[in-house]
Order: sequence, then structure tokens, then C-alpha cells
Amino acid sequence: MNQTLGVAPTLACLKPQVSLQPLSTFRVGGPAEWLAMPRHQDEFQQVLDWAVGAGIPITSLGAGSNLLIGDRGIAGLVLCTRRWRSTRFDGAGRVTVAAGEPLPTLAWKAAKRGCRGLEWAVGIPGTVGGAVVMNAGAHGGCTADVLTSATVLDPANGLRSLSPADLGFRYRTSTLQGRQHVVVLEATFQLEPGHDPAVVVADTLAGLNQRRATQPYDKPNCGSVFRNPYPHTAGSLIEQSGLKGYRLGNAQISERHANFIVNLGGASAADIRQLIHHIQTEVADRWAVQLQTEVKFVGEFADGHALA
Repeated sequence: MNQTLGVAPTLACLKPQVSLQPLSTFRVGGPAEWLAMPRHQDEFQQVLDWAVGAGIPITSLGAGSNLLIGDRGIAGLVLCTRRWRSTRFDGAGRVTVAAGEPLPTLAWKAAKRGCRGLEWAVGIPGTVGGAVVMNAGAHGGCTADVLTSATVLDPANGLRSLSPADLGFRYRTSTLQGRQHVVVLEATFQLEPGHDPAVVVADTLAGLNQRRATQPYDKPNCGSVFRNPYPHTAGSLIEQSGLKGYRLGNAQISERHANFIVNLGGASAADIRQLIHHIQTEVADRWAVQLQTEVKFVGEFADGHALA
């Protein structure tokens, strides 16, 4: 234990030196110095108060998608929201959801109630909290289209309700990115009620089947690696650069969709990071386009370089 952390609170949700590989959709990464998985608001508050008071870094983790965790792990506290789940529909298309609720689960719940607006979310391997932070989206829809407010816990200001304007949504980002002490607890969405549930379920299933046919659901990955550089798509630029199927160690550019990197088994975070840099270099040299990562680098990598 790092002696600068002080005495940790006695909480069932808080554990030292926990491997993060099972919590990463890439299935890579070292341990968390401390991992907390709160089940209720009081635990969130206690753990945050301790970490902030001790002056240690905080890294939020939802479904573990959209992240590349360094092989040497993450110093300080990793605050995982995936056990914080609840969904409340009000009958008029408004739904309030806890941050740890998986997006696909929410999409199916909405569809079965005849509510439109979340069909795009059924294939995204993330949580509601992560969707708010990064303005997750697919198939022309995104979080910003349906979100009406988000409740966040800020140790400096307590509970706050943020509007879409406060969140400053842009393509795959919000004002919450980089604010490690601010944790999304809930989000409220306004959907379109009153549709035939069978029709909405069928449309949702069609979207999921399309994603399964074009994306590598059979191997560990983080979702899309790069943002699409308008008017191009990252996948098309990578494929036209002849990189589809290119392999570095046990990390490979997917043969099904070039904007995905898959773990063939036993890949390291260093393998994946090197492959990302190789893609960026090749695409820049051929197309004069600098691909920006959608995946976030967190923790310390094998070369000793720490990223937050």
C-alpha cells in the first residue's frame, strides 16, 4: 500500500491491488492500487471523500470499454460504477437510470415498453455513466439526442443536476471528460412512448444484428478505436491503407472491421498501444489525416509512461 494514502475506510466495496483485466473489455491491464465498486450513494460519497482528502488520483470505470489500461495498472483509486444499477420509467417516456446500467440492457427495456430513442444503443458495450461522459452514439443517434439531465457527485459541491448545456456535448465528448473527481450517478432520458413494442423490439434487434454482422463481437475489443475524421470514416482509411488483419504480438486489426483492434489471446496493453500508433502513422503518411483515438489510455504502461 502506498503510505501517502492514509487509512482507507472500512468498506465492503473497497479492495486493494485488484486485477483490472476482468473489468476491461480488451482483457488487458495491470492492477488497481485500490478498487471500489459501490452499491449505493453513501459508499460513493465515503470513498470519494477519502480519496480526495488523501490527495490521490481517481479513475472512473464503467463497463471497461473505450479504455486501454496500462500493463502496470492504475495508481490511486479506481471507482467502478457497474454495481450501481436501477431503471425507473414514469409512463410518459421519461426514464431515470443509474450510472452502472449497461446501455444494451436499457435499450431492450425501452424497446419492450414501446419507447423509441435508444435503438442505437443496443450494441454499445458501455454503461449509462460512460455514455454521458463520452456522448456515446451509433447509427446516427447519440446520448445528447435524448438526455435531459445527469446527476453527478462532486466532492467539492455535493450532488448536482447538470443539463445538456452544462455537459457541453460534442462528438464523443462532454465537459465531464478529464474531471476525475466528478462521478455520474444517474441520467434521465426523454424517449418517445406509445409505439408498438413488437415493432420497436424488431427494429432494435435489426440494429443489433447489423452490428454483429459487421463488428468483431467474438474477440475481446474496446469498441471503435478511432473517431471518424469527417467526411471519412476511420475504418475505411485504415482498410484502404492495407492494414486490415495486421498483427502486432497478439493484438490484431480486425479482419471484420478495420476500426477495431482485437485481443487474440494474451495481448498486452503495450502491443495494443503500439498497434494504435502504427495505424496513426500509416494513415497520416498515406492520407495526410491524423486519426484521433476514441479509446482512452489510462494507467502506467510497460515503458514507465503514465497516462491519466
